[in-house]
Amino acid sequence: MTLFQYGGLAPDAGLIYPEKVSTVMTRWRLLDTPPAVAAENMALDECILRARAEDRVPDTLRFMQVRPRAVLVGYHQSVEQEVRVDFCRRNGIDINRRITGGGALFFDESQLGWEVFASRSATGIPGDVEKMYRKMCEGAVLGLRKLGIDANFRPKNDIVVRGRKISGTGGTFDGNAFLFQGTLLVDFDVSTMLRALRIPIEKLKDKEMRAIRRRVTWLSEELGKAPPLSRIKKALADGFAESLGVELEPGPLTAGERKAFQRALPRFRSEDWVWSVRRPPEGRVVLKSACKSRGGLIRATVVADIPNKRIQYALISGDFFAFPRDSIMNLEARLKDAPLDRKQVASIIERFFRDEKITIPFAGPSDFIKVLEEALKKTEWGKYGIPPEDVNCVFPVVLPLERICDCTFVLLPYCAKPLDCAFRKKDGCASCGLCDTGDIYELAQENGLVPVSITSYAHLERTLKDLKRKGVKGFIGSCCEAFYIKHREDFERIGVPGVLVDIDSRTCYDIYKDAEAHAGKFDRQTRLRSELFKKVIDGFSARRRSRRRKSC
Repeated sequence: MTLFQYGGLAPDAGLIYPEKVSTVMTRWRLLDTPPAVAAENMALDECILRARAEDRVPDTLRFMQVRPRAVLVGYHQSVEQEVRVDFCRRNGIDINRRITGGGALFFDESQLGWEVFASRSATGIPGDVEKMYRKMCEGAVLGLRKLGIDANFRPKNDIVVRGRKISGTGGTFDGNAFLFQGTLLVDFDVSTMLRALRIPIEKLKDKEMRAIRRRVTWLSEELGKAPPLSRIKKALADGFAESLGVELEPGPLTAGERKAFQRALPRFRSEDWVWSVRRPPEGRVVLKSACKSRGGLIRATVVADIPNKRIQYALISGDFFAFPRDSIMNLEARLKDAPLDRKQVASIIERFFRDEKITIPFAGPSDFIKVLEEALKKTEWGKYGIPPEDVNCVFPVVLPLERICDCTFVLLPYCAKPLDCAFRKKDGCASCGLCDTGDIYELAQENGLVPVSITSYAHLERTLKDLKRKGVKGFIGSCCEAFYIKHREDFERIGVPGVLVDIDSRTCYDIYKDAEAHAGKFDRQTRLRSELFKKVIDGFSARRRSRRRKSC
């Protein structure tokens, strides 16, 4: 059975509905749709939400299942940045885009989605978005407790068991209606998830977990085996009925919802929906930046017309939630053809947040100003010897690039040395010519800089703190973007300004060996961007010589 044929409950659903406890309680529809492909489920989400916004259907609790398994990116995310597309295609894993924000998720046949479609003015629904998150999660928490699981809500939007996530959630608005949804892990294929998603490993620090398996849990893990699906649905339905103070009554899709679904489905199957909305153009000057906020990771891609000093357009993506759903696209529209001027861009963003009254839980205009400003500053980096094609491979630390006065130390990762190098696990270099490290050592010494090999993350912290005590004004180092984003707060806490140059190969984060790399035990050799290192070192050496001439 497909959702095209679906007019009521799936014949094999086996759902045991909550008992009716009162004839005067508010009644909600309980909608149990059969397993469907990702595009069908996403189309149905939009159609039910639109129908609720137009007050054509009652408030609804829906159970959702996906078949075949799929990767679903958040509304504001880029497929290319979040999904290992080749792996998914080889293994028959669908790729689609949700109408809600948040991060990418892997949804296999064993998982159960729960969704609340309701009026924002419904009794018991908080007006404040962050409080609404908690209220919506309360129903799932109560349902899990009815299954014997000690679940709890963890801000901003997780349901956890002993600190391990068992359900992630999120939502969107349409007029006076909202959709809030969660995914309950029943049996979970962690290995396939790790291969299907480009896991944003930089977020692991926030969760204080070093491995994916320690971050999540699922029903069969907690209970020894997964309960029957009918029992899980009944527990969740009872939990939501209790939390919301409503009576749930089984009901079908309306004729209007079915017609709207048939009209919407081609769009949700199209490449334009899944791919093109977040894809930057080729052949333009592209400036990128990424910053973590309390509301999630925010990425900015600015397509710049340098000669005319205009923003051709900007793309803003990430795993945050934004209400209304299209608000980020509206902000991008405001930024189109704006001046390449940080103050004017900040003014546009502040005015947009004020005029449009959008809500981004745990984030605000300052977070978006910060990430856009960091991208726009890269238009000025040519005077520091960094060409336009390399600006996205350089990460200033603690201070903007223009305020970093001098760099006298060069910090290089041990993983750039061969596995059998006698200096791989200690400072120093034989300059044998078998890796990039020797070239950078010689270049540093020729320019009066002190090269240091960093052998672990703990060694990096000790070295930076030692530089801080010595009053060192700056350093040049190398790491991947994921490491920089993950440890940006640590660099700022220690407080030594510096410039980091991206590496030129697959990283420990790409192959899920960041824990080994952190401890100095990474078993791969990475490559340094030697030519870019030379440009950065030459740029600071030229600035040092210029200051000396002026002082004379």
